[in-house]
Amino acid sequence: MARPGMWGINLRIGAVVVGTVLFYTLIANTIPQIESEVPVELSFTGEVTPRQLIEAGQQLYEGAGGCTACHGLGTRAPNLLTGQGAMGPIGARCGERVEGVECKAYLYQSMTDPNAHVVEGFQPIMPDVRRTLSNEQIWALIAYLESQGGEVTVTGGDIQETAEAAPAGAAAGGAPAATATTDPMALFQEFGCLACHQLGREGQVVGPPFTGIGARSDAAAIRRAILDPAAEASPGYEQLAGVMPRDFGRRMTAEQLEAIVDFLSRQR
Repeated sequence: MARPGMWGINLRIGAVVVGTVLFYTLIANTIPQIESEVPVELSFTGEVTPRQLIEAGQQLYEGAGGCTACHGLGTRAPNLLTGQGAMGPIGARCGERVEGVECKAYLYQSMTDPNAHVVEGFQPIMPDVRRTLSNEQIWALIAYLESQGGEVTVTGGDIQETAEAAPAGAAAGGAPAATATTDPMALFQEFGCLACHQLGREGQVVGPPFTGIGARSDAAAIRRAILDPAAEASPGYEQLAGVMPRDFGRRMTAEQLEAIVDFLSRQR
């Protein structure tokens, strides 16, 4: 039998390459492309007003900033908008947290170095928000929190002074910092998943546990819950509907999403 010539071999190789590309393109197109909410980019000058900061901060706090995922319930982190005992909302009590530290400085440290002062009765699960929020967004949140029972003292000078202090990997212009890893455990840490979900002996018991999730949900349901968590609440967790951040569809790559979905679907 005659051996095929180089032209025939190249044709076969080309067919394999094209088939492989088409296969993975088909797989990628089966992933639901859900529009996730992301923090709106902010740009303030030295002339920014307290009202502008408060309005931007409130949108972040109630929406894409994901703050209510921890601070909206008052069980795993302090509820910042209601009184804590007789101390009042956060704007009224933030200046009393650490002796000699004014309110806005305390709030800034709480967001960028959260383990420096952990409120008694709560666990140190707060991440450094500079990984997901820009410098302007952080100060807008601080202004909004100050307005809850206190005086807004944030100025454009605060924003400018800290603009050059952002660490490597911090968010820029409101775009969350990206990570290249597809290791599920590393991704759980990066995206703060274990702050609400328990896997074995790790994590917190707030949302549905990851342990055994593959026996309760298939891959499609797990993927949908990550991309559009407000669409359907897990049985027994209806009171948490809308608490989970809705921006994972933007913050994760398709490969990272599928790595998590595959890992969780095998937890039985």
